[in-house]
Amino acid sequence: MLTRRETPADVSAARAVIAAAFAKPDTDTSDPVEATLLDALRTCEGWLPELSYVAIGEGGGNEVVGHVVCTRGHVDGVPALGLGPIGVRPDAQHLGTGLALMHAVLGAADALGEPLVALLGSPAYYGRFGFRPGTDLGILPPDPAWGAYFQIRPLTTYDPSLRGTFNYAKPFADV
Repeated sequence: MLTRRETPADVSAARAVIAAAFAKPDTDTSDPVEATLLDALRTCEGWLPELSYVAIGEGGGNEVVGHVVCTRGHVDGVPALGLGPIGVRPDAQHLGTGLALMHAVLGAADALGEPLVALLGSPAYYGRFGFRPGTDLGILPPDPAWGAYFQIRPLTTYDPSLRGTFNYAKPFADV
């Protein structure tokens, strides 16, 4: 499997991956919130194309099987990153695709000199990537009810004096 930066040709496939990854198994045919969020993020000022990554399936083609993005967020006005959505096509799950995407986007964010990445997700899953509860670092979630699910991954340029409330790119507030 290969992970690489998303190209303009990957946009519709990346959206399809997110829609499939978050589809409800019932008869609901509406787009998952995560797919519409991705659409909105692409058009907001927080979009960072250099931090939008796809995973390409094995088999020699260019078939997109996974996608992850980080967008511009802030901790009390200081630039930081918000991760998500991240998704893997159902037939490519449990094969290391999500793991590869996480390593790719975190490595790219670190190489760009970003101080930290925030996300909302399972502590059991994301802890393996160095994420820990934001409150442990003095960084509060936009919604206090998120508790330990709001997590921070400090990167190389992280300064422990950076404290405050994290705010995602604007489209996150609309979901």
